[in-house]
Amino acid sequence: MRSFQIQDNLGFMKKLLTDDTFDTFLLSEASITTYATFQIDGSFHPDYLSAAEADLLTVEKSGYTLWKRVRPFFYDLTKGKNTPLRFRVIFRLAPHNVEKLISQSGLAVHADGVDGLFLNIHFDGKAIACVSGLSMKIFTMDKGLEHAWDEMLEKFFHSKNIPFL
Repeated sequence: MRSFQIQDNLGFMKKLLTDDTFDTFLLSEASITTYATFQIDGSFHPDYLSAAEADLLTVEKSGYTLWKRVRPFFYDLTKGKNTPLRFRVIFRLAPHNVEKLISQSGLAVHADGVDGLFLNIHFDGKAIACVSGLSMKIFTMDKGLEHAWDEMLEKFFHSKNIPFL
């Protein structure tokens, strides 16, 4: 687990809310407090969509919706002259990307044993922190996947020009 302290709140918010920077992440859950607190469950409900639309959504068949679907609604909640009092967004890496990370890292862990790789974004009214997380379905003392996930996030932030400490 690693904490990334974001150095440019305004730039990060633009990337989170208006750019496609995080669009390939799945949304586990989110909440935002403005004049009220709004909570979003990222669970995907394919029955809402037509069969033609549902066929295109292989990533979301994992049970969670893509951030790009929720981003416009979350953005609408942040609009106005006042900054949100706080917000929290929990992303999870799509299962096919978990498998890709394991393969590229040469790890001995199997993707079936991974419950999720998470990116927790928290704004407390002043600062933004991003914290990596890992949940396993099995017990292991091996921290290889955790370190690979932390390194991947660091590279991701660098490639997207997101300054952090």
